[in-house]
Amino acid sequence: MTAQTPPTPPFRDARLPFAKRIDDLLARLTLDERIAFLHQFAPAVERLGVAAFRTGQEALHGVAWMGPATVFPQAVGLGATWNDDLVRRVGEAVSTETRAMRARDDRVGLNVWSPTVNLLRHPLWGRNEEGYSEDPKLTSAIATAYTRGLRGDHPAYWRTAPVLKHWLAHNNETNRDTSSSSVRPRVLHEYDLRAFRETVEAGAVAGVMPAYNLVNGRPNHVSPYLREHLRTWSDQDLLVCSDAGAPSNLVDSEHYFDTHEEATAAAILAGVDSFTDHGTDSSKIVERVQGALVQGLLSEADIDEAVRRQLAIRFQLGEFDPRLDPYADITAAKDFDTPAHRALAQEAAEQAIVLLKNDGLLPLSKDARIAVVGLLADECKLDWYSGTLIHRSTPLEGLYERFGAERVDFAEGVDRVRLRTSYGTYLSVPAVGEAADEVRGAEGALDPALLAGRTDLPPLTADAAGTELALIDWGEGVLTLRAPDGRYLSVADDGYVRASADQPGGWVVQETFHLEPSESHENGHLLKHAGTGRYVSVAADGVKVAAENAEIFELEFAERGEDAVARAAASADVVLVVAGNDPHINGRETEDRTTLRLPAHQERLLRAARDANPNTALVLVSAYPYAVDPGDLHAVLWTAHGGQAAGTALARALAGDVSPAGRLPQTWYTADEDLPDLLDYDVIGGRQTYLYFEGTPLFPFGHGLSYTSFAYADLHIQQRAGALAVSFTVSNTGETAADEVAQLYTRAVDPSVPRPRRELAAYRRVHLAPGASAELTFELPLSAFEFWDVALDRPRLEPGAYEVLAGASSEDVRLRATVELDGEPGAPRPVRERGLNAADFDEQRNIVIVDRTKVSGDAVTPVDGETGELVFLDCEFGDGVTGITVEAAGEGVVELSLDGGPLIAELTLNGTKGPYDYTTLGAEITSVAAVHDVHLRLRGPLRLAHVGFSG
Repeated sequence: MTAQTPPTPPFRDARLPFAKRIDDLLARLTLDERIAFLHQFAPAVERLGVAAFRTGQEALHGVAWMGPATVFPQAVGLGATWNDDLVRRVGEAVSTETRAMRARDDRVGLNVWSPTVNLLRHPLWGRNEEGYSEDPKLTSAIATAYTRGLRGDHPAYWRTAPVLKHWLAHNNETNRDTSSSSVRPRVLHEYDLRAFRETVEAGAVAGVMPAYNLVNGRPNHVSPYLREHLRTWSDQDLLVCSDAGAPSNLVDSEHYFDTHEEATAAAILAGVDSFTDHGTDSSKIVERVQGALVQGLLSEADIDEAVRRQLAIRFQLGEFDPRLDPYADITAAKDFDTPAHRALAQEAAEQAIVLLKNDGLLPLSKDARIAVVGLLADECKLDWYSGTLIHRSTPLEGLYERFGAERVDFAEGVDRVRLRTSYGTYLSVPAVGEAADEVRGAEGALDPALLAGRTDLPPLTADAAGTELALIDWGEGVLTLRAPDGRYLSVADDGYVRASADQPGGWVVQETFHLEPSESHENGHLLKHAGTGRYVSVAADGVKVAAENAEIFELEFAERGEDAVARAAASADVVLVVAGNDPHINGRETEDRTTLRLPAHQERLLRAARDANPNTALVLVSAYPYAVDPGDLHAVLWTAHGGQAAGTALARALAGDVSPAGRLPQTWYTADEDLPDLLDYDVIGGRQTYLYFEGTPLFPFGHGLSYTSFAYADLHIQQRAGALAVSFTVSNTGETAADEVAQLYTRAVDPSVPRPRRELAAYRRVHLAPGASAELTFELPLSAFEFWDVALDRPRLEPGAYEVLAGASSEDVRLRATVELDGEPGAPRPVRERGLNAADFDEQRNIVIVDRTKVSGDAVTPVDGETGELVFLDCEFGDGVTGITVEAAGEGVVELSLDGGPLIAELTLNGTKGPYDYTTLGAEITSVAAVHDVHLRLRGPLRLAHVGFSG
């Protein structure tokens, strides 16, 4: 007799629909196995032949953290390309390399946590580099392109499964896990949700990651919007992955729940499916879920719903159908670091360059003698979400390659110093051999925050000669010190100071210091290590950081950076000052910037170059905008950190081999005074971003110049069912082949509520030879003209006149036409029948929105429990009302007036047990009829949820 082959279980049967296969597998898993799947690192189920799985692989602009990979421009640079097709191809390359790297290293995951679609509302946000734009239309278009590239084109199987970050209204690192973004309904629907919605509806998104912050008083990880909005936008089983450590924050830092069992249950019920917490250790999450089940806070059905969504992703990734997976044959040998990927990295870097100003200095003459100076001139910087460079090109290297080293002079502009101790000796860097040549993160790490500093090198000492160090002040008093061989001074876990780092980096940067004046020594300074908060001391066994015995140093300058810059600039035909930021210092994840200004050290270098040579151009290489004075500069360019081909791309643009055609994806403001408070998320009331900003920007949204000129003509608009058909012609009227980014904006002419000054509706990047023309056609759905009507709690198209504007930026409008659109007329709020939800205000002063309950709903409260005001316009009282009721919690007073007139009611709340213990108060009022504006003044730490009228 022969043994029979066991039947294929249905979950392995590729002939069945995924849904039935998931049902079968789910039924075969024990409860404990299903619970274990809720952690980021889901264990293998060997009895079923199911492999281990992890959610999460960073891939923002290349595969990150897992060692060498192709590095593309930062996300904000990809946004600056305004090129959907290019970004889709970048997504294809990144997902292909993800598959290729996984083929040789199973630590690489296929559930990629990218892209970031948080809108770049505020340029001081530390993670500005991760987003695409301040505009929801541009953000969603670029994100859709990237996710389509990541996903692949197969109808059933995905190359990688992208998760959007970070849900929702997340633009501050300051107190990011405890701060609440107050987001009024119009801003929620017209701005913050829109970027997510349009990307999800495009169909190439596997899920989202909630952000650390709270929105309207409620943590994003228990947000009702996940079910109320996100899951209604798609028929797919969207996966919701928590951010790292955020589930524990619900109790530990936010104190929103008393126990972790409550918090975990609430997150699962809200829609979180995978918990990223405690690294690879799943035991805490498993324990919390089991506890929630025992306490009756969760049911097995709740667990199954979350596990089902994770399994859906695994099936789509082809895990259970290796022979049918169209991407299974991707290998590192043939699909990694390919010539096509290298060419694409250069193309992306070239298309991301934005020419902000040009008085004819650029492109550079082929026989020009060039001085390239500045702290970023010979750097190819990476950020926290970069892979390790395989290829590297700095601006200096690119210019050497393009113009010849004999025509290029270089001065970095660092201050060259020796640090003299109180004993008369100097800090000295011991000589080391080849062992010093090590790149941080080259081996890859599931959590690079755990990478430790090197201890295999000797620590610094002090001797009579000392070592001349390169000192850079990155602003805010944050310094780096670099040894002559290029290694940065760093502090390892043992506390010793070594010249050991190839670049500043890490979750806690160990390569930055502060100089603090000594109280006991007139010219002395204490050297404080930023990472540990301790001071540098000199001991017999080496230089270390310690809690005591801080050494007093005097700085002896061998050369000031501006002197070296001035010498190089004086003998050149053209000076290129390359300035910007290090993505790990002063503006990064966990740290917002404090100013738009260029750091003082770099301002000194720029002044020295301009004073020595008027033919000076500023090249900004940065993750965010700066407020600079371009007045006496002949040219200004900006590019985000451009990845591995940044220097080659920049040199080609400067030489005119390609004409710059990047466009600004966010407004560049003139000064800090133009900015709202970092935590003010009301883009409408705060007049934020190009949509509402009423000042004069330094450079407007969509701005970017060219080496040629373009003309716009023949704007035609035709109304069709549900849409406007718009066309116009763009012509290259210059002598250089170049790309133009044609932009289409709309504007409500006479709106009844504040509407954007203009709003991006469509765009197209097109290449035109000299003398060539292209007719561009767009279809604008009428929904693009809607706004969120708080009185109706839904979108409404207001009838009336709308302008359609075509041009080269949000301020450079070349063509315009007005169309009359039919719509739904507005009507007064029927307050007698419905009352007023407090958060549905039209105007407010000193009010924030908070959570009505921990599960759902909104209320409002005065900032800091003081006094705030609400205005509700056009309220219809019918034949008359004689009573008012308020639903409120806390303690304080609610005052009612109409049309800015005298007080007609005052209701006093004497205090309730807690912020969620609402009570209803009532009062009689003199009969009110017809239509009025309702004004409410709130005094004291009360929460107002609803106002009703009767009688």
